[in-house]
Amino acid sequence: MSGDSDLINLYSGRILELAADIPHLGHLDRPCGVAKRRSPLCGSTVTAEVVIRDGKIQEFAQDVKACALGQASASVVGAHVIGCSREQIERARDQLSAMLKENGPVPEAPFDGLEVLLPARDFRNRHASIMLALEATLDAFDQAAKSACA
Repeated sequence: MSGDSDLINLYSGRILELAADIPHLGHLDRPCGVAKRRSPLCGSTVTAEVVIRDGKIQEFAQDVKACALGQASASVVGAHVIGCSREQIERARDQLSAMLKENGPVPEAPFDGLEVLLPARDFRNRHASIMLALEATLDAFDQAAKSACA
């Protein structure tokens, strides 16, 4: 039963607070890039919409249908993504992946709030859901770079 109690402890109060207050939920009127990512293991999805100007995210919206861990990740990402360059988003994604899979350090600011997900290291089946927000945002950024409005 210790596995069950570990899983219950994973869903800390802070994770549940973040999951309940996700910034930028909804849709943009005229996004330059839209991308949806899905975790094949659990079915969680995140759709990101962006408007890019001067190489940085100027507007952002997201639709999050994920477990509390994926929602918490989307909450941290949504709170800090506006004003970020593609390189910052990519670095955050790589650092989050290393934190979860390789016991790497917490992502650097402004995404250091992802530290709340450190207890998820031991739950590999949750990693894909946690990564969705950053991956969808990168995909939307790349789509925007190909469009006429970026």
